[in-house]
Amino acid sequence: MSDTIATLPVVVENDGRPLTELIDARRAELRATLTEHGGLLFRGFDVGGVDGFDRAVRALSGEPLVYTERSSPRHAIAGRVYTSTDYPPDEEIFLHNENSYQARWPLTLFFYCITPPQTQGATPLADVRRVYDEIDPAVREEFIRRRWMLVRNFHGDFGTPWQHVFNTDDRAEVETYAAANGIELEWLGSDGLRTRAVRDVVHHRPGSDTPRWFNHATFFHVSTLPKDYQEGLLAMFGAEGLPSNTYYGDGGEIPGDVMDHLRAAYRAASVRFDYQRDDVLVVDNMTAAHGREPFTGPRKIAVAMAEPHTPESNGAK
Repeated sequence: MSDTIATLPVVVENDGRPLTELIDARRAELRATLTEHGGLLFRGFDVGGVDGFDRAVRALSGEPLVYTERSSPRHAIAGRVYTSTDYPPDEEIFLHNENSYQARWPLTLFFYCITPPQTQGATPLADVRRVYDEIDPAVREEFIRRRWMLVRNFHGDFGTPWQHVFNTDDRAEVETYAAANGIELEWLGSDGLRTRAVRDVVHHRPGSDTPRWFNHATFFHVSTLPKDYQEGLLAMFGAEGLPSNTYYGDGGEIPGDVMDHLRAAYRAASVRFDYQRDDVLVVDNMTAAHGREPFTGPRKIAVAMAEPHTPESNGAK
């Protein structure tokens, strides 16, 4: 790798100034460090709650983004600051890059620890440059050639409804959005929907020639779910009707040993830290994947996204 990282995340400690003042004074340096290493951890600051977190996001990255084309349950806390994914605390959320299944995505992610968990509950990180290097070249090349496909099924009486995902109940608006973003739609029955999107597996961050393993092919594959979830969903919906699953871009099934290899590559590259109250974690979304450990206790993490990026080609028009 031409831009190897040494530390993830880089810890930035309180030097006596409020967080936004420190960011204003060191913004260029901090942004360069974030791009190089993939993550910053601001620690020891009196952030000032969600409003202070929002100010920190704007100071470093500008206006936060609206959460669109949703794939996980979360709700707004204030403005464009959201809860972290509202999954049960005993479940792991596997490593992934935010919105990599979309035609465009945020370059920068922010996590604010309002209440730390009692045990575990970290946001593990994995440098996706290292993930790329961990993957067998033959596996990489096949994915690069065939790309990857996400298939999502929205069932009217199960899971997140398409109206929530696309922020509208107007089918024409969904069709317009899909056409502009490289998504194939298939309306099913009175309130069902199937979507297919084919994307690239490898991307380059603006300003870098180092390849990144940047996709959701592992995250959304049914085999990444706990065994009992896999069996339950397959029994309910069959392989064709799963709420989400991934394939090669030509529709071919991804072999189980390949999926095992991809998961191992992410885990080999992952690091973790324990949250402290008022921690602000900033992640370069095209350099580091993130996830969530299971946890105990009243963990509360706020999140925000910023700096939208559209690659030259990923299915969008």
